[in-house]
Amino acid sequence: MVKHWRADREEKYEIVEKWFLKDLEMIDGKEADTDNPYFDMHFHKVYNMEAYSCASKYTFARTLNKLNAMYLKKDFKIVNFDDTYLNDDSIWSSSNRDFLVVLRVCFYASNLLCLSLCRLS
Repeated sequence: MVKHWRADREEKYEIVEKWFLKDLEMIDGKEADTDNPYFDMHFHKVYNMEAYSCASKYTFARTLNKLNAMYLKKDFKIVNFDDTYLNDDSIWSSSNRDFLVVLRVCFYASNLLCLSLCRLS
C-alpha cells in the first residue's frame, strides 16, 4: 500500500504496507451494482481499502487476477464485482477501449438528436 501526497510541486510516495499475493485469499468489492471505490482484501486479516475510483478498483482486481493466473494459479476469489467489467473479453473492461465506449455513446446521442430534429410528414 502506498501513501501519496504533494509537497509544493513534487509528488511524494511512501510504501506504508506490503502484502504477498500468495497470502491473499479474497477480494470483496462490497457492492457490485453500485459505483463505489471501497473494497476489502482478505489476508489473515481483513483490510478495508478505498481506491481512487470505481474504475481503478476494477483495474486493480483484474491485475491481481491476471498475476495470480500467470504465476500462482491458486484458488483466488473475487466477489461482489460485476463480472462484465472483470472479464477481458468485454468491450467495457479494458481502459484501452474507453475511447470506443465514448464513441459509441456519442454515436447513439447524435442519432437521437437527428431523429428528434427530423419532421415527420
